[in-house]
Amino acid sequence: KSFQPSSQNYMKIPLIFIATATLLLQTGCVTGRRTLTLTVPTVNGPAATNGKAYVASVTDDRAFENKPRDPSTPSIDGDVNSISAAQKDVMIGRQRNGYGHAMGDIGLPEGQSVTKTMRKLVEEGLARGGYQVVLSPEGAMPVTVSVEKFWSWMSPGMWALTFETRIFAKITITTPTGSKSFVVTGESTNHGQFAKDSNWIEAIEPAFDDFLGNFKRELDKVETPPAK
Repeated sequence: KSFQPSSQNYMKIPLIFIATATLLLQTGCVTGRRTLTLTVPTVNGPAATNGKAYVASVTDDRAFENKPRDPSTPSIDGDVNSISAAQKDVMIGRQRNGYGHAMGDIGLPEGQSVTKTMRKLVEEGLARGGYQVVLSPEGAMPVTVSVEKFWSWMSPGMWALTFETRIFAKITITTPTGSKSFVVTGESTNHGQFAKDSNWIEAIEPAFDDFLGNFKRELDKVETPPAK
């Protein structure tokens, strides 16, 4: 018996082409490196009544994998074992095609890095918490930062793309009464029709605001002697 295509089958064919074309248009160019310039939000904080704070170190402790199954896991376009720690420090995401396959890298421009950005975030959080952030450890409360997650990824949809960012850092503060460690997270989601720079940035920078809000809540739990 010969196959006789029905009108319904004819209708499905253009829909498939339309959906495929839509995904291709949405994702745009996904090869090579996409570079994003990020801005850490700043506000006029309260008076520095809690003393001085010094960010002693910020380390990039993110775990990269080759070809991870989960797009939220850091990876690069190539072998992660072939790049230096400094090169990893500028990686913040992966581009993906319309089928969700990982393609080109997303990085920060010259002069920016994950550790530098996190330092600015923590310093801003300390200032908002009533600390005077100083550049010398003398007479200041030391703060160390371990960056365990700072990554953005895209999930394709039929008619829209979802951009997500997750930040996860372990903060250790040493006061005269002992050390206190806590975890601060920041998350954000943005939906857009196209994988353009602005849609990526609008998925990353709101995560900074979320991080700073969570940082303030954790910082309020740390008991420090009053400033002299």
